[in-house]
Amino acid sequence: MKRFALPFAGICLGCAIGVAAQEPSVAPPESLVVEGVPKIPASLAETAGRYGAYRNAGLADWHPTERKMLISTRFAETPQLHLVSVPGGERHQLTFFTDAVRGARFHPNGGDYIVFPKDIGGGEWYQLYRLDLATGNITLLTDGKSRNSLGPWSSKGDQIAYTSTRRTGKDTDLWVMNPMDPKSDHLLTQLEGGGWQPLDWSPDDKQILLLEELSINESYLWLVNATTGGKTALTPRDAKEKVSYGEGQFSKDGMGIFVTTDKDSEFHRLAYVSLKTKEHSYLTSKIPWDVETFDLSHDGKRIAFVTDENGLSVLRDFNVATKQILHQPKNLPSGVIGTVRWRRNGPELAITITNAQGPGDVYSLDVVTGKLERWTDSETAVPTKDFPAAELVKWKSFDGKMISGFLYRPSAKFTGKRPVLVVIHGGPEGQSQPIFLGRSNYLLNELGIALIYPNVRGSTGYGKTFTLMDNGFQREGTYKDINALFDWIATQPELDASRIGVTGGSYGGHMTLAISTFYSDRIRCSVDIVGMSNLVTFLEHTEGYRRDLRRVEYGDERDPKMREYLERIAPMNNIEKIKKPMLVVAGKNDPRVPVTESDQIVAALKKSGTPVWYIMAKDEGHGFQKKANQDYQFYATVEFLQEYLLK
Repeated sequence: MKRFALPFAGICLGCAIGVAAQEPSVAPPESLVVEGVPKIPASLAETAGRYGAYRNAGLADWHPTERKMLISTRFAETPQLHLVSVPGGERHQLTFFTDAVRGARFHPNGGDYIVFPKDIGGGEWYQLYRLDLATGNITLLTDGKSRNSLGPWSSKGDQIAYTSTRRTGKDTDLWVMNPMDPKSDHLLTQLEGGGWQPLDWSPDDKQILLLEELSINESYLWLVNATTGGKTALTPRDAKEKVSYGEGQFSKDGMGIFVTTDKDSEFHRLAYVSLKTKEHSYLTSKIPWDVETFDLSHDGKRIAFVTDENGLSVLRDFNVATKQILHQPKNLPSGVIGTVRWRRNGPELAITITNAQGPGDVYSLDVVTGKLERWTDSETAVPTKDFPAAELVKWKSFDGKMISGFLYRPSAKFTGKRPVLVVIHGGPEGQSQPIFLGRSNYLLNELGIALIYPNVRGSTGYGKTFTLMDNGFQREGTYKDINALFDWIATQPELDASRIGVTGGSYGGHMTLAISTFYSDRIRCSVDIVGMSNLVTFLEHTEGYRRDLRRVEYGDERDPKMREYLERIAPMNNIEKIKKPMLVVAGKNDPRVPVTESDQIVAALKKSGTPVWYIMAKDEGHGFQKKANQDYQFYATVEFLQEYLLK
């Protein structure tokens, strides 16, 4: 969701007396604290800046009565809400905030207003707002202090359910309000923990389907009385097998729910759960991949669902009455599908698709006629038709486990063995998929750097056993998967194993730090973005609403044996092993990985004499969202790689 960048935006022209002949340089935005980064020549902004000059579009909602779409895209510095009235039509901007606005929902009864969440400075303390379309007026609906997560509309369309940390600062209680009457806001059910999410209202609005997530592989479903707030367990807590549930919606008759779950399976399947018997009927058992998302049509007759098949998305249509699965529409562009949503009137789907050649656009598909229409055509300053597609590659790790990833090869115009940048995803419960690479296409097309996006153990998309292989005391196995990737690179005649860099954000940042620590002799340099330098201090200081969920993944630092293990493998406690230059990027307002995780590693590297560059944004959180900050971060990254990887 980027805009076009002026060639000299944010550039100091070096006009002081005595330096008139000096090459102009890029001045960092005032919000950034920059240490150790040399002056960035303006010429870099002219070339690399073009690769950051693109927009994308994400689906937010269909208008309930008119054939219009609400999308999120960026014209200025951050993504904002826009209305598109016809396929390929003008994007009419509705919000104009400094901070990003992405998700939003129309009022189902007429579409006269929109409810949306927004934070400040990347702190993720989201507030809910109402935007009245007739006047443009925006009303704050929540308390302005707590973290609030937007949930579903009631079936009658007069109430929304949402979660809020208002009561304790960490427990995500269930609240309900009529957005047209903020005084109607009330606490429905007190809940313990930070993993709660309302999924749907029953057709008669008497019950709310509630998800309780304890970990990536353990969650439970509850039914909440929408009047009294009393809750009843829908799935058993004493089951021998830990079960994960994802999305859920009531059937049209209210007799059951459709859910995604890995119950009795390695993968998340689409299932129907009878509210009377609690029995599960599995609807996609013949598909050995995760069902990532689905949506039930408003008449209850069809379900559109998306599977993740080796990183690529496959859209299918399910007939509820016949239990028949229809195959992927033939005319959809190949890529990764995001949001899927039925239009209220008619058999029409809205979907978001991104791939190597497209930064992300919104389409509609009539599932009866097969008619596909493109609603947005996002602009890019650099033609994308020749951007390389991802190549699925696999390698054997230390224990014989096969690990996979996506390789992007530079253009044939670059001769000789090519340097490699390994880009590790966050999560860890995440997955690298072949989406648009954005600015990273500059590394491929202009610098000739090969890019590899690995899916190490712990990644999603390959079954729950694989996802759990990095938990607790198994953490070092993920580091070894990257070391095995280095071995594989050495066998590839087109890749240069003597010039490898590593980067990643969040948990990928932690992995970057770990690889820089334990395999320093195998890399040239690294770029750590909001990474954890010590999992103990991270767990002690991450926001309370997410701490227990992270303890299940990394281990409970309050346990002496686990604490000793985590301290032993912490990059922060092995500074002397980090020998190669590092660029560290952090956000001051990060609620997930506190800025102190970056500050302490930077200070330690300075003390040890290891070259370190540091960029910290005072107006960002868990990753940079504002375009000016993103641009400067990328320019610095290019300079860093040219200095330490390419030479």
